[in-house]
Amino acid sequence: MKLSIGIVGLPNVGKSTLFNALLKKQVADAANYPFCTIEPNIGIIEVPDERLPVLARIVNTSRIVPAVVEFYDIAGIVKGASEGEGLGNKFLSHIREVAAIVHVVRLFEDPNVIHVANKVDPKNDMDTIEAELILADLETLKKQKEPRQNATKEEAATFEVARRLAEELNKGVSARDVTLNDEEKTLINKLNLLTMKPVIYAFNVSEAQLENQEEIKKRINEFGISGNWLFFNAKLENDILALSKEEQKEYLGQYRLEDTGLNRLIKKSYEILDLISFLTAGTLEARAWTIKKDTLAPQAAGTIHTDFEKKFIKADIVRYQDFVDCQGWNGAREKGKVVSAGRDYVMKDGDIVEFKVGA
Repeated sequence: MKLSIGIVGLPNVGKSTLFNALLKKQVADAANYPFCTIEPNIGIIEVPDERLPVLARIVNTSRIVPAVVEFYDIAGIVKGASEGEGLGNKFLSHIREVAAIVHVVRLFEDPNVIHVANKVDPKNDMDTIEAELILADLETLKKQKEPRQNATKEEAATFEVARRLAEELNKGVSARDVTLNDEEKTLINKLNLLTMKPVIYAFNVSEAQLENQEEIKKRINEFGISGNWLFFNAKLENDILALSKEEQKEYLGQYRLEDTGLNRLIKKSYEILDLISFLTAGTLEARAWTIKKDTLAPQAAGTIHTDFEKKFIKADIVRYQDFVDCQGWNGAREKGKVVSAGRDYVMKDGDIVEFKVGA
């Protein structure tokens, strides 16, 4: 499945600088003025997975195919965007295409970098973006007409959920924070509401702030947001690109960081979207495949090819560490580490799989 993440925020908070670091090349204009990004820049980024090179060595293949994430660098939203202010609804429509949102928030102080409101106020900036997304969702919900007498049960139920959501949105409550059951979520998903999408807050801090991480965490906790956040320094993320992995680790260690902002962001994205990876390993390639948690074996097979789901017979599955310890499929089979799984098998992260399908 495709994992798509939209990077949003006010102008000049570091979105495009972060995006450049993600792509490891300058593809987004990081100029210091609002609306330098007009069309969303799209980049396909590899998901780091240290298991793949290990598998490749064991099965003797040179081809490694990691899972990927699509990042959309969406131009800065300003107050009034839902009414067309700035570049307005064009930006909001781009956000509808993604599975989750990374909301970049400026924590750093720098008089040389213009702030669209002429002051650095992270909580106000966060509220501004969320308010615009709420207003855009209200416009979407207004288009839901009251069902006619001959309306289907589904149409009537959808309208009722839309009405409830509109009431909450008018109170300033985002759609994701409204309690809905699974059936109601399914009914409303087709409206593609912006505030229904999960959000990761990415706080752009200065190098000086990085040296006092407890103070950063304390400040972020005062904003009253959930645990879906991380902090990074956009300049540092770009600076380390030219370094080797060992040098990167040493550099990050100076700031008590175990990993790059990119890797932490991808891991957090997987978490909030309930995603895992299963693996395939053979002479042709070692590859990671992205699926939702609790996906059954036949549906996982369908991510490789739609026919595999239809013609699924069984799946031979071995845990990653067992595969490594046994040095491949033959050793794993000899030691009884391979499970023959049927249609009701729930896939787990790190499962190495050979699917058996009919002709």
